[in-house]
Amino acid sequence: MRRLLAILTMVIALGLGNTALAEIQWHETNRDVQGRTWNDPRTSDGIEIYGRNGTITIYTPKRINVRVYTILGQIISQATLQPGTSELRLGTRGIYLVRIGNLTQKVAI
Repeated sequence: MRRLLAILTMVIALGLGNTALAEIQWHETNRDVQGRTWNDPRTSDGIEIYGRNGTITIYTPKRINVRVYTILGQIISQATLQPGTSELRLGTRGIYLVRIGNLTQKVAI
């Protein structure tokens, strides 16, 4: 019951309307990423995924297609990222699923 309540709170906080989704966009950044990566870059073609302070950060050495989903499976973002570091500021803490090709990674922010 607690888990269901937490999930519903997250969905309401995200306001999953079209306007809320339109405001969520990836931004390229030059900032150095520090912290623990959520995946092993050696097994994911050098791609690193970080989650911290309401932001999902991805470093990629090549162009990739990325999708971010809520834990309920609703898509939050879909984009093609260029090589380098990109950030997606969600602002709402929770658990998200990041899918890049065959790699799916759970990220808690």
